[in-house]
Amino acid sequence: MSPVETLVLGTYFFVLVILAVYGWHRYYLVYLYMKNKDKVPVPFDSRSGHPEHGRGVLATPLAQLPAVTIQLPIYNEMYVADRLIDAVCQIDYPRELLEIQVLDDSTDETTSVAERAVRRHAAQGIDITYLHRADRTGYKAGALEAGLEAAKGEFIAIFDADFIPTADFLRRTVPFFGDPKIAMVQARWGHINSEYSLLTKVQSILLDAHFVLEHGGRNRSGLFFNFNGTAGIWRREAITDAGGWQHDTLTEDLDLSYRAQLRGWNFIFLPGLIAPAEVPVEMNAFKSQQHRWAKGSIQTCRKLLPRILRSNLPLRVKAEAFFHLSANFNYPLMCVLSVLMAPSMVIRYNMGWYEMLLIDVPLFFAATASVANFYMVCQRELHDDWITRAKYLPILMSIGIGLTVNNTKAVFEALFNQQSEFARTPKYRIEASADEWIGKKYRQTFIVQPMIELALGLYFTATVFYALANGIYGTLPFLVLFQIGFLYTGLLSIVQQYAGDSVVLEPATEEKA
Repeated sequence: MSPVETLVLGTYFFVLVILAVYGWHRYYLVYLYMKNKDKVPVPFDSRSGHPEHGRGVLATPLAQLPAVTIQLPIYNEMYVADRLIDAVCQIDYPRELLEIQVLDDSTDETTSVAERAVRRHAAQGIDITYLHRADRTGYKAGALEAGLEAAKGEFIAIFDADFIPTADFLRRTVPFFGDPKIAMVQARWGHINSEYSLLTKVQSILLDAHFVLEHGGRNRSGLFFNFNGTAGIWRREAITDAGGWQHDTLTEDLDLSYRAQLRGWNFIFLPGLIAPAEVPVEMNAFKSQQHRWAKGSIQTCRKLLPRILRSNLPLRVKAEAFFHLSANFNYPLMCVLSVLMAPSMVIRYNMGWYEMLLIDVPLFFAATASVANFYMVCQRELHDDWITRAKYLPILMSIGIGLTVNNTKAVFEALFNQQSEFARTPKYRIEASADEWIGKKYRQTFIVQPMIELALGLYFTATVFYALANGIYGTLPFLVLFQIGFLYTGLLSIVQQYAGDSVVLEPATEEKA
């Protein structure tokens, strides 16, 4: 074997081993969740004076209901701003204790939409104010910090523009703050348009697993987890104590979460409290959201992981923080793996690939089967028809692979300290299958990236034909996942930008999904 072949195979298997380690970590998260699944916090019912029925840790009752400020940070959200404000104004909480701040950084018609909604509800006696900044300094973090300076509440609830909070949100979260060490209570995101298309269905499954298994497993076993930027409520004192909202990362929520927990504050995740929200319906919006999350998490990793590792925290807390904050480094590794899969397969075939397959397939299986297990366990926990939902697993895994180019770019931007704007995810008020987003504002454009994804998709198409021609059938399932992932993300990005083909863009029916 030549030095080049040795280098290719060595690099290939090194990358596979690292990905397999992160794959096995998913099994660990499932284990943590299953081991502690009964440790669900049970709130104190402030109206009846009795704890609600249930199992878990009973929250300490509050002597009296505190003042709460709800912050609504928005930026160019003309389609959903009115819906958000209306929903928040319906929240069940004493009016004399509730303040609502609309923190609007918009530069378009959203300003008039939001102002009209604020005036309408203010006329009904609701304490609601409209705050508009002349510039976007600090982006969302800057808006939250500016609002905090004027806020009256002891506790700060936050909702993004695409959310429709339920009326009982504060009644079900505020009682937990009877414990003076609780800094934040996070609700689980719901998905009002999960059935709109195949893409929205996949996103809903991805988000469910993040909340149910990651948040649930970490929180119930005493490990750090993060506020998700919305659908949560903070103790104002904890925000200040942790250093306030900072805008040196694109994930100000993740950053503040770790800083607060490093200061000794505790968080609570409520899986049974669902805050409905709209998931992106177009591929480019989805990519933009994933890019921001990936870049921000690596920025937070660079900023805080050394401090976490030097702290006196237990080893298991440090280890989980490492896996959590470094997870997006897998994307550059996936890029390397994508490029090396074909040449490594050719090398193995020419040298007797059967022996090498004994190592290759088990490693790939460890990296991919853990993903399938992770998402199916979550669906089993949430849905009675979880077995039928298994049909979404292949496309879910493919789309995850298809995001490799997008998120690798985000990782390198973070590593090389390339600054970028906080690109908010466009929302179009898509709630039912009949709703349409084509022709609306805020559509995003990607030019070079989809072409790279298409090129990789064609590269894997050729690799699939090579494997078929030479009878290398063991690698085909993995190759097809890569092929479909890159072709789907690349083609859908291009089609949704330029074509508007109703066949591609129409909501998926159950049969088409």
